[in-house]
Amino acid sequence: MRALITGAGGFVGAHLQRHLEDCGDEVTATDRVTDGLDILDAAALLEMFRRCQPEVVYHLAGASDVGGSWQTPQATFRANAEGTLNILWAAREAGTERVLTIGSADIYGKVTADDLPITEDLALRPVSPYAASKVAADYVALQAFLGYEQHVVRARPFNHLGPGQTDKFVAPALASRVAANEIEGNSVVRVGNLSPQRDFTDVRDVVRAYRLLVDKGHAGQVYNVCSGTAIPVQDLAERLISMAQIPMTLEPDPDLQRPVDIPILLGDSSRILADTGWKPEIPLDQTLEDLLNDRRKRLQAET
Repeated sequence: MRALITGAGGFVGAHLQRHLEDCGDEVTATDRVTDGLDILDAAALLEMFRRCQPEVVYHLAGASDVGGSWQTPQATFRANAEGTLNILWAAREAGTERVLTIGSADIYGKVTADDLPITEDLALRPVSPYAASKVAADYVALQAFLGYEQHVVRARPFNHLGPGQTDKFVAPALASRVAANEIEGNSVVRVGNLSPQRDFTDVRDVVRAYRLLVDKGHAGQVYNVCSGTAIPVQDLAERLISMAQIPMTLEPDPDLQRPVDIPILLGDSSRILADTGWKPEIPLDQTLEDLLNDRRKRLQAET
């Protein structure tokens, strides 16, 4: 299968490229940092699509910093909404058969206990500018299916983590502080709000889900990609410091607080299981150990 990955230079893109190549796919990888392709440049996108003639597109490119979106709402919206619009247009013009758009569980927003676990049919109540931009991207993809009969499958991943993830996200940020403390001999790990509960899945399981959705997902359908278990961030932090090579404690830091934190995100993965047979396989402790070892190696390389 000839596959194109947008945003291939990012955390998920790198894992996806390895997985697709392991499956025997012919992969074209593009990313604004590595090759300069801007998804807001529709003409350049179309030229690239016509050149590589992909059968399927995995659209990962866009703005992913939830906290940073409060300071850059316009840029975030353009990257995610207009960028998705351009990808879908270029795919239609070039005759690409299938597109997988990658959304976010953040679009569900403010949920109540009665809404849990979250199904794909829940009303969308975005809280952050990032979430609003992802709602727009999700509906641009739905319109492409309804209006153009384009073969588009929409994924809504919940929190995923693993080796190579940027420190803009909670688990790698905590892992980096633990790894730095091991080198410097410090015992305090600064933390933000530890009360939110999140549905975590290893990125290597997530990319397996993406390929299965391309292969077996129904056009026009939307799928949660999640574990179905909510873990408090407090638990995540405590598991990481328990893996540290020296004793450590957690210390609240007001500077690490977000303007708004959704209390709990817990997904229902029954639809993707029914249609593709996918379910997570990698235990959370294994993911955290791999993540912490990755941060250790990176810090050692820098010293």
